[in-house]
Parts: sequence; C-alpha cells; structure tokens
Amino acid sequence: MISQDTPATHPGSLRIGDAAPDFEARSTIGPVRLSAFRDRWLILFSHPADFTPVCTTEFVELARQADEFDRRDCALMALSVDSLFSHFAWLRLIRDRFDVEVRFPIIEDPTLVIGRAFGMVGAQDSDSATVRTTFFIDPAGVIRAMNCYPANMGRSIPEMLRMLDALQAIDAEGALAPANWQPGDALLKVPTHSLDEVYAAKDGTSWFLNVAGKGKRK
Repeated sequence: MISQDTPATHPGSLRIGDAAPDFEARSTIGPVRLSAFRDRWLILFSHPADFTPVCTTEFVELARQADEFDRRDCALMALSVDSLFSHFAWLRLIRDRFDVEVRFPIIEDPTLVIGRAFGMVGAQDSDSATVRTTFFIDPAGVIRAMNCYPANMGRSIPEMLRMLDALQAIDAEGALAPANWQPGDALLKVPTHSLDEVYAAKDGTSWFLNVAGKGKRK
C-alpha cells in the first residue's frame, strides 16, 4: 500500500528530482517498504508480466549481474501486477532452466496502486502489460533518472549500470557526465555563472566547456 504520508500524485506526474512515493507491499523476499532502502541507491522497475519471453531474459541477466549492482551499493526491486505465487513459480522456472537464482525482491501489485502512484500505468488501464519503466532512486529517496521501454523490447543491463555509474560519479565529483561517458572517462566542469569569468575566458567555449576530473566506478 502507498504510505499516507506520501503526497498525492497524478499518474505519470513524477519527475526527476521528486521524492519517490513510499509504499509497503508483499514481495518474494517478504514484506518490503521502499523507505527501508534509504542510505543506498535503489533501482525500481516494472515488467509487463511473469512467464513472458522478454521479461525472462531481463531477469536472467539482472540476476547474473546482481553482484555488479551490489558492488555499487545499489539494490534492485521489481514490480508487476502478477501475484506473489506467480512470481515464485516463475523464479523457480528461471532457476531450473537457466541455473540462476533471482534474489532481489519482486513486488506484487494486482490492484495497480503502486504502478499508478509511479505513473507506470495509466489511470484507466486495467493491466501493466505495455510498460517497462525504470526509476533510479538515490540514497535520500529522490528520483534521479527514469526511462521507459516498450513491452516488446528488453532493457540494456549495461546501460543501467552505466547510468548508475554516471549518477554516482557526478555526485562524487560535483561535475557533469558528457555523451557516451564510461567509468574512467573525463567528466565536465559545471559552467561558471559569473559574467566577469565569461568575458575573461581565453576563447568563446572555455567558460562553459571544460574537463573536470575522471569519474571512477565504486
């Protein structure tokens, strides 16, 4: 259930910089509460349904890469409208077929309460079969990034890790991540807000486009 202390939001109204709505729900590891994951990063993501081909490939790869997320002090939490027992049966199938165990929590959301609070489904939708949404939530509980894939296209797990690395690097360095940034690449300095420094710059771009330190992976 969504916490009564959480400000009401309209479906799809969450933005980068908003506090992630708190909730408590049943999951494959027992009852979980979103706010219990404070003080570390959390990736909350929805999948259209259990026992579907694209979702199965995602969960196999996420389970195989779980240590990489943990090494970055980031927890994973999945969500779909399927029941808890459907989740259990699906995870058993994944273990038996691919020899990998999914140990991060998968939440049941049969009433769509959580999905609607996060804008993962529309107000009039009866299921979440068309959404594949991901929220990157920082240790303070703030949404720092989000993306959405169609139901017929799987997420890129390397891109999830790259995005997490970039968010952590820019926080650590107080800098900016340029296009195609990878851990170890140079970051960019935050541009000056001083007109005197703009006029004093050696050329027309050096006041706003300068290399900072290199962002390192945790």
